[in-house]
Amino acid sequence: MATRTELSDFLANAERRAFKQAMFAVHNEEQALDIVQDAMLKLAEKYGGRPLAELPLLFQRILQNTIRDFYRRQKIRSTWSILLSALTPANTGEDEDYDPLETLVIDDAAIPSPVMALEQTQVLAAIETEIAKLPPRQREAFLMRYWEGMDIAETATVMGCTEGSVKTHCSRATHTLAAALRSKGITP
Repeated sequence: MATRTELSDFLANAERRAFKQAMFAVHNEEQALDIVQDAMLKLAEKYGGRPLAELPLLFQRILQNTIRDFYRRQKIRSTWSILLSALTPANTGEDEDYDPLETLVIDDAAIPSPVMALEQTQVLAAIETEIAKLPPRQREAFLMRYWEGMDIAETATVMGCTEGSVKTHCSRATHTLAAALRSKGITP
């Protein structure tokens, strides 16, 4: 059974990666933060007493389900908004000001020069941009396999598909990313 400290440490370590996954899925910082917070609360409330080894898979499954729930709610809200907008005299559009994907914080000690720091920041921004363009299932499989370090079986369990599907999604994602990066002059 995971102790409170172990659960807290796990959530602290998973927070940044979970936020990136949510950002790639919803493209809105506030909504991504809400999704991560909801997923963390669900894990703590319902599965906090589980062994520490089970938490990564459970958290990924909860996070992906929370993202899917977000889209379901958005679909319902959109339907009602469209229906109700016909009843309002003037549609006052809101500006959707949200920051682009947060750039990765670079450790100064790991980078010997400002030129290399700039290059690394640009490469990371290009990679994040291309990851955001991937189809949702490919992006989901890619992030779980290569960012979260899950194996094929774990990824298949979380995604609710076969191991063959995970391999296919990851292969297509890596080929697409490699081609897109090569076209920008970045060699993977």
